[in-house]
Amino acid sequence: MGKLKTPDWVLEGKKEPKEKKKSKTFKIRKCPKCGSDDVFVVLGMDDGNGKGEWECKRCKWVGKILKEEEVSEDEFIKYLEKKGEIKWKIGNFSA
Repeated sequence: MGKLKTPDWVLEGKKEPKEKKKSKTFKIRKCPKCGSDDVFVVLGMDDGNGKGEWECKRCKWVGKILKEEEVSEDEFIKYLEKKGEIKWKIGNFSA
């Protein structure tokens, strides 16, 4: 087993550098034919095992390669609000 190297910041007597927290990214999957985001996984016949294929509900496209768009958390929330899947209620909340 080889020796581990002491980090430079320890040798220089500095404080440990703080790592930047990476923001989470989300993937929006879209049909390559019509651009719709209404796609779902096609399940196989054997005990629900996936075939690795996707199907578009709008144009009935079936295939393995989708368009994937990576967006930040804020962009994803805006996307869901625009789509109508998130509705914010401000006011009295009952527990």
